Amino acid sequence: MIRTPLRPLARILKAREQGQNPDAIEAENIRLRHEETRDQDRQRAEGRLLVMGLAFFCAFLVIGARMGMLAGTVPEEPTAQAAGSPIIGQRSDIVDRNGRVLATNLDTHSLYAQIPDMIDPEKAARELAVIFDELDEEELLADFTGGRRFLWIRREISPEQMQAVHDIGDPGLLFGPREMRLYPNGSVAAHILGGATYGREGVNSAEVIGVAGVEKYFDDFLRDPANEGAPLELSLDLTVQAASERVLHGGMMLMSAKGASSVLMDVHTGEIISMVSLPDFDPNDRPRVLTEGDQSDSPLFNRAVQGVYELGSVFKIFTVAQGIELGLINANTMIDTQGPLEWGRFRIRDFSNYGPALSATDVIVKSSNIGTARVALQIGAARQREFLDELGFLEHTPVEMVEAPTGRPLLPPNWSEISTMTISYGHGLSSSPVHLAAGYSSLLNGGYRVEPTLVRQDGPQYGERIVSEQVSATSRAMLRAVVDHGTASFGDVEGYEVGGKTGTADKPRPTGGYYDDRTISTFASVFPADDPRYVLILTLDEPSIEALGEQRRTAGWTAVPVAAEMIRRVAPLLGMRPDVETATPTGVTLTSN
Repeated sequence: MIRTPLRPLARILKAREQGQNPDAIEAENIRLRHEETRDQDRQRAEGRLLVMGLAFFCAFLVIGARMGMLAGTVPEEPTAQAAGSPIIGQRSDIVDRNGRVLATNLDTHSLYAQIPDMIDPEKAARELAVIFDELDEEELLADFTGGRRFLWIRREISPEQMQAVHDIGDPGLLFGPREMRLYPNGSVAAHILGGATYGREGVNSAEVIGVAGVEKYFDDFLRDPANEGAPLELSLDLTVQAASERVLHGGMMLMSAKGASSVLMDVHTGEIISMVSLPDFDPNDRPRVLTEGDQSDSPLFNRAVQGVYELGSVFKIFTVAQGIELGLINANTMIDTQGPLEWGRFRIRDFSNYGPALSATDVIVKSSNIGTARVALQIGAARQREFLDELGFLEHTPVEMVEAPTGRPLLPPNWSEISTMTISYGHGLSSSPVHLAAGYSSLLNGGYRVEPTLVRQDGPQYGERIVSEQVSATSRAMLRAVVDHGTASFGDVEGYEVGGKTGTADKPRPTGGYYDDRTISTFASVFPADDPRYVLILTLDEPSIEALGEQRRTAGWTAVPVAAEMIRRVAPLLGMRPDVETATPTGVTLTSN
């Protein structure tokens, strides 16, 4: 801006010529300058007032519009914002090795009562008792009229039940969204899956947490939103698992056993294809833990993982294989079987008199305790313990279940010479069927250690070498001979060349000693024996069957035929085609016309 001088020289000189006062010119210019400044200030103030007026107008317009929107919506009860992490209701599916669902989620609703909002508590209590059989009308009415403000009625309700509650028409009965855990196959693989329940709960969501099995072991993975819903893929085959459960249940009933278990394992990967424990339960309605009595009598008890037993003669193959690996014997070495074998006050006897000596192969085929004990004496306690440790028999299995640490083997407090002898034929050391499956797989797959797993693997998972390939092949040939003409002759399945070893162990009394009429019968098998792919361990708890006029409890009469039927049923499901020799026509001449 160009400012006008207060005393312009031209006007001052002209005023002096005309005899005027030059000071008047300066005063006039000062007045004009003040008037100009005043006009500018007024314009600025008026502009600011206009902007403020527009701002207030817009604000009132927005507020009015918002009030209009609120007036036109359905009123909702405000919810308080609580500090802390949000409740995560999402949980990933669990599937088998072929992607078939074992555990998934189902959207449902919970039912609760805001008691101050109820208009007819007596009617509500009466109608709810009709809809839900387990609810008591008097208890509900006492809760509704006892001064409480909030009451959970049902954590989960079906759509039909929800509609019935709607029909009651009481505004104090409200529904909350829920995601419940569903096991669509019922009791199939119940012990493996375990089950789930609700953790933290709110009216608008609930936290689903695992309580046992893989549901609890992989709880963090299944609840992690970062997985974006990716399922947990197990090594199980659903069809094989279902078939195994059906066969084992039938065998348990036929053999009058109080319980049973089976483990089917891939010998090269350690993958558990099926694992059964009977009696079982439905994880959709998981029973309560026993508060008294023997926990092994509960259907929740997993006999395959938690059950540690003296498994008997199935251990003999480990002793003979170690003796061959150490160069102490070979398959044809003659071993002294004269008995009884005495050690102090202890006497070791055989089931029958097998004569003065048997070959190492026949010690396995005829299941000689004396012959096995003599091999164990050559091996010694230290080397025996080291070998069993390499096979995984001294620690709990690493299988991915929270129950696994409870299946720790029971070892002798003092691994003496007599312990070495008895352990060689499966007494004095208690282990689980999963231990045995891993041990047989490691011995028979070529001699490499594998660890049992419930997670699907890609290709063989070999660990350190346990025995040589030659010793592994010799062990397989011995087990095949047991089925071909030994104690497991009922285990032969045409087309699948089964090999295996029987084991019958007397059950220990809680007060010491052993029962005379209660046994654990085990059949440890491998198929095909010439090129092993799977190991099957089957145990029966206290079996008994009458055959040939006698009561039979040994594994050859009880566990073996059940295992044979299981192999016959599941081998085709595993994609194994039977190797059956086709008969060649004889005495037929091809002629042409």
